[in-house]
Amino acid sequence: MRIRQHVNPNQAHFARFRGDRPPLDHRLVEVEIGCAEAQFLFERAAADPTRLYVGLEIREDLTRIVNRRARALAAPVHAVFCQAQLHISEIFPAGSIERVYLNFPDPWFKRRHHERRMIDDALASGIAHAVRAGGDVFVQTDVWEIALDAMATFDPDERFENVAGEWTFWKHGNPYGVRSWREQNAEETGLTVWRIMYRRR
Repeated sequence: MRIRQHVNPNQAHFARFRGDRPPLDHRLVEVEIGCAEAQFLFERAAADPTRLYVGLEIREDLTRIVNRRARALAAPVHAVFCQAQLHISEIFPAGSIERVYLNFPDPWFKRRHHERRMIDDALASGIAHAVRAGGDVFVQTDVWEIALDAMATFDPDERFENVAGEWTFWKHGNPYGVRSWREQNAEETGLTVWRIMYRRR
């Protein structure tokens, strides 16, 4: 199946939530925003199958592929078709998420496309709604401008604390023991990966 690599998130088509809600229950919930094929979440599920791993993805075909694989493996992974900036608060009750991952979001390099970038105030507000007090928000990117976007969004927001200190990058690597395809590729090709760890106040 041919999957589009980039989708304009501002199209009216994505304004209404039409995805399948995750099976929220007593389990702790970890969420990857922009999960693609969900390699990161499947590896997290293999490391700790007691939690529920939810991937938010704007490409509907990818969510179907992820959910078929999850059923075949009986893995606690569920992909949700949505526009994350608009729909996090609609999908998750307040304080229901333990941890959020923002792994290598699309950089949208052209200036006229910067409005399509994922990390913005709307996304931060949705995350602030859904993440419990003390929960983590972990950002990874190999694009300097996206790292700065993340800092400019989360550091001034009083709902989040930069664990490494204000306007400071996380210098202890990826603490979760698994890697997305993009992280693996970046490290193998010698690209610098910028990481930032936030905690919900």
